[in-house]
Amino acid sequence: MEFLVDSNVLLDVLTDDPTWQAWSGDQLADCAERGSLVINPIIYAEISIGFRRIEELEEALPVHTFRRAPLPWEAGFLAGKAFLSYRRNRGTRRTPLPDFYIGAHAAVAGFTLVTRDAGRYRTYFPTLPLLAPPG
Repeated sequence: MEFLVDSNVLLDVLTDDPTWQAWSGDQLADCAERGSLVINPIIYAEISIGFRRIEELEEALPVHTFRRAPLPWEAGFLAGKAFLSYRRNRGTRRTPLPDFYIGAHAAVAGFTLVTRDAGRYRTYFPTLPLLAPPG
């Protein structure tokens, strides 16, 4: 089983978020025991903002723990369609296209997405398996 780990879950652990660190840390540990943790270039870029040097980022997201998956072209198409639907439903510009690309990548690749932002993914990728907090 492969789990695409959304940047919000990684940031919870990396920043020791007082509200979400425990939940996110538990999910990462459980997923690592059950399968592979996966990130993509978008998630990597979102996490990189908190680091001054690439070496620090590589240490925080080691390749022996997080498999790097390329972004499939099909995911780009699906992300664009989901984003268009979002905009047509009067979605705000607050939700950027990269978030849809993460959901589309998980859907196309057959990953389970580990995220705290389940609402959008459930709406625009209804068949995507999610690990998310209840609610």
